[in-house]
Amino acid sequence: METITDLIKDVPIPKFVRIREKYDHTHIDLTEIPSTIQRELSRDAISGTIKPGQRIAITCGSRGISNIALMSRTVVDFVKSKGAQPYIVAAMGSHGGATAEGQRQILKDYGITEETMGCPVVSCMETKVIGISDIHHVPVQIDRFAAECDGILLLNRVKPHTTFRGRWESGLMKMMAIGLGKQAGANDVHHCPPSEMHKAIEEYGKTILQNCKILGGIAVVENAYDETCLIQGLSPQEIIDKEPELRDYSYTTIAHLLFPKCDVLVVDKIGKNISGDGMDPNVSGRWPEPRCCSGGIQAERCVILDLTDETHGNAHGVGLAEVTTRRLVNKMKLEMTYPTAITNTFLHLMKIPMIMDNDREALQLALCTCPEAEDQENLKVIRIPSTAHIDVIEISEGLLPEAMANPNIEILSEPYDLPFDENGNLF
Repeated sequence: METITDLIKDVPIPKFVRIREKYDHTHIDLTEIPSTIQRELSRDAISGTIKPGQRIAITCGSRGISNIALMSRTVVDFVKSKGAQPYIVAAMGSHGGATAEGQRQILKDYGITEETMGCPVVSCMETKVIGISDIHHVPVQIDRFAAECDGILLLNRVKPHTTFRGRWESGLMKMMAIGLGKQAGANDVHHCPPSEMHKAIEEYGKTILQNCKILGGIAVVENAYDETCLIQGLSPQEIIDKEPELRDYSYTTIAHLLFPKCDVLVVDKIGKNISGDGMDPNVSGRWPEPRCCSGGIQAERCVILDLTDETHGNAHGVGLAEVTTRRLVNKMKLEMTYPTAITNTFLHLMKIPMIMDNDREALQLALCTCPEAEDQENLKVIRIPSTAHIDVIEISEGLLPEAMANPNIEILSEPYDLPFDENGNLF
């Protein structure tokens, strides 16, 4: 690497400014979340289907949903109040390395254990065919334990998907088709072309609704600060009728960078707990299938510095960047990463970008390879902690005029040099 270091050592790094991007802060107070869930579940369309003595599976996925442990425990307590027996079920497709132990560890990271939930936590990869779909006449399978319970309650966040567009994107319908499908079911859905995936979600989801005892679910929408801004209980029919409306609403609440483009986007950390693609393309603009989706910032170069601890070495999405660090590659676990690629077929998301020894060199490499930059003397750089945290970020001086002209951006500092340590890293 000495030759590479020598080639880029004189590349200047611009000064940065800390800013705050302002979004709608409307949210549900933490203290009100339990009562809101209880109220939504108490609707007769849902509560009337829960009978004493029944075994009820409550789904929990792999995404980092705010307050997920509190929400899950509230659903558990509600089921108990009806005299039924609740079970938390890992519903996360192939995540966790496509192993029961890996998925149980993800739940534990979110504070979801038998001790905290007050009920059994079930994680298995076995599935059961529950029916044949109406359109393509293919077998549809879900988690064996959930299929054999007396009822299933869904709990998931509704938001724009990172690969496809449709009436149902990320939400309760997708949790049934992919999350509850475990690796085998998720594999079936993902082997549809991305342009057809929204149809597969609908077909598989409706087959599950027709053939399983889905009692309903709690749909959650978050604001741009990852705060809970809406909680709505949906009956099985309302998952069909009303979830698309929640999907539309989620498009108005998601965070997005308040700049149309930049030369270099630096993302401190990616992970499966943040997005299915490690970093949310609705923010980063880096889409697994650009022909199917669009949006986010336009960046000529993207640098990813590290993985989250919660992703357990799953570096899915690192292939969407041009540059990364040796620190990230050392943390990458192929046994955690590759099952995701085999399941969703996006092999290019596993490709390893150019590897630099530290953060400084990673940034310098990106900076000196931006031929499309409008002003080579004042390159426009944005650094974000992750695509889930973009309220307080750093921008280079080249973006300062745009920031100052935007009433939704607050300048928090004077220009400064990035604080690289003795090893050339930022953290």
